Amino acid sequence: MLEEVFLPSTYGAGVPYELFARLRREAPVCRIPEPAFGPWREGPGFWGVFGHADVRHVLRTPSDFSSHLGATQIRDPDTAADLAFVQAMMLNTDPPEHGRLRRIVAAAFTPRAVRALERTVAERAATLFSAGACDFVEVAADLPVWTLAHVMGVPERDRRLLYDWASRVIGYQDEEYAGLATAEDLTPMGRLAVAARPTLRPGVNPRSRAALADMFCYAHALAGQARDDSVMGAMLAGGLTEAEFENMFFLFAVAGNETLRNGVPGGLLCLLEHLEEFARLRREPALIGSAVEEMLRFWPPVMDFRRTATRDLELGGQRIRAGEKVVVYHASANRDETVFPDPDRFDIARTPNDHVSFGFGPHVCLGAHLARVQMRAVFAELLRWRVRLAGEPVRLVSNFQNGLKHLPVVLEPMT
Repeated sequence: MLEEVFLPSTYGAGVPYELFARLRREAPVCRIPEPAFGPWREGPGFWGVFGHADVRHVLRTPSDFSSHLGATQIRDPDTAADLAFVQAMMLNTDPPEHGRLRRIVAAAFTPRAVRALERTVAERAATLFSAGACDFVEVAADLPVWTLAHVMGVPERDRRLLYDWASRVIGYQDEEYAGLATAEDLTPMGRLAVAARPTLRPGVNPRSRAALADMFCYAHALAGQARDDSVMGAMLAGGLTEAEFENMFFLFAVAGNETLRNGVPGGLLCLLEHLEEFARLRREPALIGSAVEEMLRFWPPVMDFRRTATRDLELGGQRIRAGEKVVVYHASANRDETVFPDPDRFDIARTPNDHVSFGFGPHVCLGAHLARVQMRAVFAELLRWRVRLAGEPVRLVSNFQNGLKHLPVVLEPMT
């Protein structure tokens, strides 16, 4: 049973909320096996953490639960060199180093900076939809990719590269996403990046430097024409090492894209599966803010993150040894019945709503405010349309991202 928590195939059928609820009751911190699957080898197993309070404790205590020692993915990097490389990413650092890297790019995500983007985001959202049948996953992917390209200074012709890189890195456990290559009509530096794309044997970690050669080729080319007042300019002026720069670009290009690409379709599916709440939102559009928070709670785009114990310690009645993997399950914490009354009920007016979908503690998502702005813009626009399912949703096979690959819908303008 416990191996289901780890296996990506589990999540292709849906998040195992009933299993999570059982574990919160019976074994809120427990050992999870890490069996081999596909071309990927067996791992040593890890401690799964399922209750809201324990998840928050792990996330806010980097002195005990490090993001740096083994990085933040369940799977261990393949080699010591791969680990050393990804440890340069802001996501995979601990204080005080984490604070140094965060400050370099934080100016792009202050409330003031995001407010300056709000009108632009809203105008883009207003162009997304047209009458007829569509795959909402593909339609909704436009806004986060476009916004990210705008923030980073990526030319319009190259922004589809961001979509492809995120698909390969986040969706590598899913055959449909692992080899995705949709970018066409690229700029010269975009074509150079595509030419640098490596051919790798199955099972190679998609987060290794070798696997990301095309992304980093593009990052360095883009840096050569970056404006001083852009995010790329801030990276260059911040004194980053080459590995830090490449990893910062990776973090923006992937995390800044994939979270919304999964969260927006997931949010719509929540509404379509709870039509009384969709109707309520149409009657009370002022609830858009709390509705977005409930979508994030009910459909967390990121289901889990890994930490590594820095010392022998106890958590949830279990003795954890230094160096062991500790994986917190946001998807479980967001349904904790000790925090959320009637947690399996989707309630767009839920308050308080102390979900952990954007993390907690020093690593709380830097782009959370911008993500909320984009989600509010999309769903405010969707209130102008009648939306109905036109087929079965198809989930992403991933034990990390809570994603939809396809969401067929029909859109009709409200009269």
